[in-house]
Amino acid sequence: MIWNETKECMSRDEMRNLQGSRLRSLVDRVYHNVPFYRGKMQQLGLEPGDIRTIDDLSLLPFTTKQDLRDNYPFGLFALPKSEVVRVHASTGTTGKPTVVAYSRKDIEIFSEVVARSLAAAGVGRDDIVQVAFGYGLFTGGLGIHYGAEKLGAAVVPISGGNTAKQIQLLQDFGSTVLACTPSYAAHLAESLEEAGVDPTTLPLRIGIFGAEPWTEGMKQSIEQSLAIKAFDIYGLSEIIGPGVSIHCGMGQGLHVMEDHFVPEIIDPDTLAPLPEGETGELVFTTVTKEAMPLLRYRTRDLSSLDSQACACGRTTVRMAKIYGRSDDMLIIRGVNVFPSQVESILMSIPEAKPHYQLIVDRQGTMDTLEVQVEIDDRFFTDEVAELEKVKKRIKHQIESVLGISILLKPVEHKTIQRSEGKAKRVIDNRRL
Repeated sequence: MIWNETKECMSRDEMRNLQGSRLRSLVDRVYHNVPFYRGKMQQLGLEPGDIRTIDDLSLLPFTTKQDLRDNYPFGLFALPKSEVVRVHASTGTTGKPTVVAYSRKDIEIFSEVVARSLAAAGVGRDDIVQVAFGYGLFTGGLGIHYGAEKLGAAVVPISGGNTAKQIQLLQDFGSTVLACTPSYAAHLAESLEEAGVDPTTLPLRIGIFGAEPWTEGMKQSIEQSLAIKAFDIYGLSEIIGPGVSIHCGMGQGLHVMEDHFVPEIIDPDTLAPLPEGETGELVFTTVTKEAMPLLRYRTRDLSSLDSQACACGRTTVRMAKIYGRSDDMLIIRGVNVFPSQVESILMSIPEAKPHYQLIVDRQGTMDTLEVQVEIDDRFFTDEVAELEKVKKRIKHQIESVLGISILLKPVEHKTIQRSEGKAKRVIDNRRL
């Protein structure tokens, strides 16, 4: 189902004209209402009249997460605080959180793009959506909640955690859609098995998963263990929250709601725009947000773009599934390592569970990488030789892909701490 055919099926020329018109309006608003952006544009010798079409987007300054922190809490507001109806914030792993604000119209846009996303995944009015994303300052829970209600679906706002209650409501309420992080979905599948619940007996049929990178192997594992079709929803608080893009049933990239969020791909080192199809850092400009619009926000996520029409009927540009993050990339002995690379390997190994952690440390001047991975319990028996064979095979496959030596530590089931939100995949002790 296509929720908004008028916007999701526009011709490329129509979309570019709409984006250009909205960009001109946005630039005029932030120039006159946000001192930070006025100063940035003046440094570049730009005035609002210099931005005429969407092709002029690359003339504008970038915005970074540090800019949001430097203007904490309300320095990037483009509206008076009296017109702001909601404030969210990131959890903030270091220092102060990054704040985002919404006007009443922004909340309507938020609901609209999530409704489009859910419809693209096959969710409809007859569905019951169990929202196991966290509610609160994190945008995931309320974002999916409002979008599902706009779509006309019933919402079960259970929030994150309380796995026993999640399983009870899946059974008693007959939830047909589960929305949470992929790592929590994997944990829930594991808990269902332990509780003796056969997922094929549940009405559950669709999973809407996001808020953390996950591989195709993880997707297939979750689909098999929960007996569902899984969809990757992408978003970030700074842009709006979930609903920036999503996979449709074709599974060939995530459709970007580009009438609201204009994407670019840049080289993360030179900051130069890259041609369509090339992998680089994803950048978004929020051309319709009122309370806290952003110009060319650097997401640090690595992706690519494809503007070819999709077989589903949508013509919106598609972004490739996030490969990793330019700032989460680990450099170990001169080699670039992404956690997603390790996950892809582990998901192809039957003996490995979808729970792992990377421990980076330094011995003298040498960096080390330890990969801890849960292995099927049957290998932790008196047959040490079998465990050693599995360990050797996993270690060899990871080293072949990464090109560096690693320490491989198989651990028993439930050894690695489970997360009710975003999984902590990397512990880098070099920074401690």
